[in-house]
Amino acid sequence: MADKKLVEAITSMEEDFAQWYTDVVKKAELMDYTSVKGCMVFKPAGYAIWELIQSQMDARFKETGVENVYLPMFIPESLLNKEKDHVEGFAPEVAWVTHGGNAPLQERMCVRPTSETLFCDFYKNDIQSYRDLPKLYNQWCSVVRWEKETRPFLRSREFLWQEGHTAHATAEEAEERTIQMLNVYADFCEEVLAIPVIKGRKTDKEKFAGAEATYTIEALMHDGKALQSGTSHNFGDGFAKAFGIQFTDKDNTLKYVHQTSWGTTTRLIGAMIMVHGDDSGLVLPPKVAPVQVMIIPIQQKKEGVLETAASLCDRLKKAGIRVKVDDSDKSPGWKFSEQEMRGIPLRVEIGPRDIEEGKCVLARRDNGEKVECSLDELETKTAELLASIQKDMLVRARAHRDAHTYTAKTMDEMQKILDTTPGFVKAMWCGEQECEDKIKEVMSATSRCMPFEQEQISDVCVCCGRPAKKMVYWGRAY
Repeated sequence: MADKKLVEAITSMEEDFAQWYTDVVKKAELMDYTSVKGCMVFKPAGYAIWELIQSQMDARFKETGVENVYLPMFIPESLLNKEKDHVEGFAPEVAWVTHGGNAPLQERMCVRPTSETLFCDFYKNDIQSYRDLPKLYNQWCSVVRWEKETRPFLRSREFLWQEGHTAHATAEEAEERTIQMLNVYADFCEEVLAIPVIKGRKTDKEKFAGAEATYTIEALMHDGKALQSGTSHNFGDGFAKAFGIQFTDKDNTLKYVHQTSWGTTTRLIGAMIMVHGDDSGLVLPPKVAPVQVMIIPIQQKKEGVLETAASLCDRLKKAGIRVKVDDSDKSPGWKFSEQEMRGIPLRVEIGPRDIEEGKCVLARRDNGEKVECSLDELETKTAELLASIQKDMLVRARAHRDAHTYTAKTMDEMQKILDTTPGFVKAMWCGEQECEDKIKEVMSATSRCMPFEQEQISDVCVCCGRPAKKMVYWGRAY
């Protein structure tokens, strides 16, 4: 009974997806709630996933010439007010500091919701000449946005992220960097998190406050809702003009820099849970699994079993695999259920009979397949299976997304799809915000992106029937 009870504690996805999600993040011990409303604790298992995301993403940034910096977490109000659209976009979510100790501050300061204004203030003095460009900076930090509705990893008042901020001599270079970083994100999501994404441009209504253009990667969750998983913004020279960031060019004239900004957050962990998880709990892609292999000794009190498990663990560690032995006194069935719930990609089962026969059993978390493996081949077979799990998880997620991507030529079609078989809906748009607003009002769906790969579904806008300008992915989103 005990083994069954552990699994039953997770609400079924089909019954209540939101509750399933909460159950999984809690029971897999990724996070916990706190006395600080809207904020959460990253428990070791959750933070370890973030560390693996961070280290692999950081390496990819550095390959493109990006350097890490760290700026203050406080922004004086006068600085925030320098770029009109930007401050209007963030005003409702800003947390303000009004006192230092017992004394009121001369000027209140906000806790950074994002750091454009600080980077601009810094660049104003850091950049003098064309020789100082480009500046390719990134910072790993936390930001605060006073969200009304919060959900673990997806939306919290304080969250962890990275924000890249670059400055360039020309508009072309800035646009090139904006797209380059979007591609870094897309490749990372697919190659590391096994999450397929749609790349495209946001509409003007959905773009970042103060940007000329915002590009996005959009992922589809298991329940058919979309999740914005990373954005890259081209600021043009708007911020530079507001903050006076000028440089002397080769022709000895003063020019304004062109800037970009790009970011991803801990919501990637939420995306990964909702794309890959099942009714038994988490399913982690091997590249971000803090424990890739769990060795479970069977009849561990029998002579030689724990010793063999420990020696297999040492061998796998030497082969560069993140591995642990579960030598707790729980029953093997309980250990299997627990390891499944925590999403550990591969399980090694080893008992007295296996040792005699010089083999073990390898069980995959993603599809439940079990294979026998000679102990001599453990390192090779484990590495092969981990690579296979990583690849197969992306294939399955892509198939799920494609099966839940629909086309609509009329509002009625669109409404029916969103209400009965949620997913991405591809439909044509005239480019007018009133149609975008109407779709949001009538269907609670937003434009997710105008994909780079355009298709001609019809000649007219799905909403008003006027000539269409763009094919847009629409959906209900987190």
